[in-house]
Amino acid sequence: MHEPMMGLWGWVGYVLMVVFWTLVILALVLWIKSWLEQKGFGSASREPESALEILKKRYARGEINKQEFEEKRKDLL
Repeated sequence: MHEPMMGLWGWVGYVLMVVFWTLVILALVLWIKSWLEQKGFGSASREPESALEILKKRYARGEINKQEFEEKRKDLL
């Protein structure tokens, strides 16, 4: 009998509504993820690396030579 008018503006409104709710849900998920990480449930809750671990990584990457590594290691220990 009578079909609802679904012209161009009807489709634009529908698409905008879907985009809006997608953004709202995404923002909510990101907020919850951030909140959980601050509370210590996420990967951000790991303890920071020790100075010796950082020194070992720098030596492994070749940023410092063996002599520098040994000197700095002695300072740390």
